[in-house]
Amino acid sequence: MGSNPDLLSLRIALDQAITYGTQKEAFAIAVKALKESEDKAILPEIEYFRGQVKMLEGDYRGAALHFQEVLRHNPSDGAAYNDWALSLVELGIIDEVLVLFDKGIVVEPDYATIYHNKGWLLNNIGRHSEAVACFNQALNLEPDRAVTYDNLADALFNLGEYRRAFLSYRKVLELLPLGSCAEIRQEILVKLDFIEKEFLKSQKKEGSGDDEE
Repeated sequence: MGSNPDLLSLRIALDQAITYGTQKEAFAIAVKALKESEDKAILPEIEYFRGQVKMLEGDYRGAALHFQEVLRHNPSDGAAYNDWALSLVELGIIDEVLVLFDKGIVVEPDYATIYHNKGWLLNNIGRHSEAVACFNQALNLEPDRAVTYDNLADALFNLGEYRRAFLSYRKVLELLPLGSCAEIRQEILVKLDFIEKEFLKSQKKEGSGDDEE
């Protein structure tokens, strides 16, 4: 990620706002960070936050160009690889995305977000077991990432591993900031209720099978 401490804290705040806040909050942080990077005249950071503003405006092609420019100046910026990849996903260009995630992992192997987003893509294209491995790697680096537990639970659910999915969804509820993310909490409660019912059904089937023997 970025090397300037003030701008690094703004990158983290922006990531939090994108994940748990609103687009309005995220946009305000991106604009503030862009101004600060311009005031400090740090070119890679200027390009990075220009890319973030473009993404939040829905101009993913423009965003991708800015993230490429970041990497021209700072080839070790894993976040730029990550966000370039996400821009391509939004444009429907999937073929190059996993390659970009892997390049980002090579240059910044301790950046949990890129493992998370690689897992998110793998889960969405049906490669659920590989997704689980990526989410676990992200959690090894940042054990309190609620959003990663949420996505891990989805991947486990897709694999039919309901018990592990249930525990992961419960972990999300423990880790979400208090008094926030009401919509996410409600979605998870619905999923937990569904899994509990599936457990009961499967247990009844197993029980009836034993009786027949």
